[in-house]
Amino acid sequence: MNDASSSPPNPFDSLESSYDYIALLQDALDESQQTIEAELVVATTLHLERRLQALQLVRLKLHQLSGHLQRSRRLLNDLRMLRRIILGDLEAVLADDAPDRRGARP
Repeated sequence: MNDASSSPPNPFDSLESSYDYIALLQDALDESQQTIEAELVVATTLHLERRLQALQLVRLKLHQLSGHLQRSRRLLNDLRMLRRIILGDLEAVLADDAPDRRGARP
């Protein structure tokens, strides 16, 4: 029997946890980029052309991935803000429909 309490935690349970997960991925990517930059210096110094070309391709792909992660964080942030607006509007509507409301409907 598989219930929700025995399943492993899901980093995508909410927009907030997804946003945090993407931030962690970005941190790991930043570390990888630093490592690749150091490797590029070594490959250049030792004139390892094939390795240098491979590392340059890795640097390009990491840069592309970084852009995707940044866009994902912005999208998640937009969704979080929209949810707050929607929930805020819902709370305002519920408050307007309260029986102790003053004034008539517009």
